[in-house]
Amino acid sequence: QVQLVESGGGLVQAGGSLRLSCAASGMIRTINSMGWYRQAPGNQRELVARMSRVGGANYADSLKGRFTISRDNAKNTVYLQMNTLKPEDTAVYYCNAEIISDYATAPYWGQGTQVTVSS
Repeated sequence: QVQLVESGGGLVQAGGSLRLSCAASGMIRTINSMGWYRQAPGNQRELVARMSRVGGANYADSLKGRFTISRDNAKNTVYLQMNTLKPEDTAVYYCNAEIISDYATAPYWGQGTQVTVSS
């Protein structure tokens, strides 16, 4: 079994910052890419940022400069630093990882963490 557990969401005022964390656990051999997606009410889930095992990152164009993704391979953890938050950043944020376990290579999702930005 493999699990992704997110933390760090919450309520913040516009202009504030939050840092999300996502830790993977279980029968993991290697984690390839890790990333964050978000889904606002009535919208499709969209990419926020992804990072390869060796550190290459890509971001949604609209979020470059405000959001920063990082990861700690030793801890199987990915982070998302979110600065200068806007009300339109309000969404459920999901962690995603491509994990090679003892049984298969597959994408896994976390349960999601709510981020609410008030104006």
